[in-house]
Amino acid sequence: MSAPPYLKFAGPLITDDMADAVRDTMLSGWLTSGPRVAAFEQALSTYHGGRPARTFTSATAAMEVALEVCGIGPGDEVITSAMTFFSVGNMIEKVGATTVFVDCDLITRNINLDQVEAAITPRTKAIVPTHMSGLPCDMDRLTEIANKHGLRVIEDAALAIGSSWRGKKIGTFGDIATFSFHPNKNMTTIEGGAAIFANEADAKRAEVLRFHGISKLADGTRDVSVAGGKFNMSDVSARLGIEQLKHLDAWNTHRQQLAAHYFSRLTPIADAMGLVLNANAYPGEASGHSWNMFCVLLPLAKMKLTRKQFIDAMHAQQIGIGVSYEAMHLTTLFRAKVHQQGSFPNAERIGRETVTLPLHHAMTMADVDRVCDTLIRVLQA
Repeated sequence: MSAPPYLKFAGPLITDDMADAVRDTMLSGWLTSGPRVAAFEQALSTYHGGRPARTFTSATAAMEVALEVCGIGPGDEVITSAMTFFSVGNMIEKVGATTVFVDCDLITRNINLDQVEAAITPRTKAIVPTHMSGLPCDMDRLTEIANKHGLRVIEDAALAIGSSWRGKKIGTFGDIATFSFHPNKNMTTIEGGAAIFANEADAKRAEVLRFHGISKLADGTRDVSVAGGKFNMSDVSARLGIEQLKHLDAWNTHRQQLAAHYFSRLTPIADAMGLVLNANAYPGEASGHSWNMFCVLLPLAKMKLTRKQFIDAMHAQQIGIGVSYEAMHLTTLFRAKVHQQGSFPNAERIGRETVTLPLHHAMTMADVDRVCDTLIRVLQA
């Protein structure tokens, strides 16, 4: 009997029409930032209620520029969750600010807002929440805290394109929201990212910072008033983004259905097997979860397998498994800044026990059944 096809844990869906659109762009003679970037930014703006949108080479670049737009630098503190992707802490440190970590909730994996308020000092300039797995943070409470203390909010929405909170899209709150279009996100531009801004002045500032700090003068010459980087998106990537965005809501609906099927299969056996499911724990269906990832915590204390052995066993059955994410404060970078084991127990447990199950647009309900059946067999063995 032949082996079943390999089921990757994440990946993009690119149709022939999308490939043709990219090919036409490549043959147009205009490859770098041009009319397709402008069109993609307009489409993103429209999708987010008319707020200004700017594209970047990555969400990491968008986060760096967002911090700079907010004037954050040496002497400032930025509060974020210890459970986030590396880019958040890296960019806070890169602009010269101090990263102040707080813990996350074990089930939602989102930032602990009680700890955020307790961590605010006179040096705090901003809060950077991560909408983990596409599940929005409590934006009502977060906005209340930020307004009370006069803080900027830069949302790490890398995983949350198309997510919403109480019917309002992520990207229409706060000061700036940054998105990722990496191939393992809900839509892709191959590589790339974007930021949605609360006002045109911040968006214009970002334009300068993403392209060498250049401003054009009235006589057609150029000037540099600030040291900027080079983070502009290509027209080729933007053209794919235009087509992908058209499908985003339908794809997110399919992801929600896949996640619901995971819950129908795993919830009845989770307690008995010691699994902890990453779920929407907000009451009243407050969040519009876009389900970029479906994560579980393994019962490692009860297992004879290590996490690596579990991943290898699933891979042997042609099922891809990821790890999302490690606890940021325990990386070498932040251990050197006196962070240590035991500081943020929920983030540490997630970092130690988490695995990411397959979830992407091309999957079927039968694929979910296959993952669950295999996971149960491996754990029981």
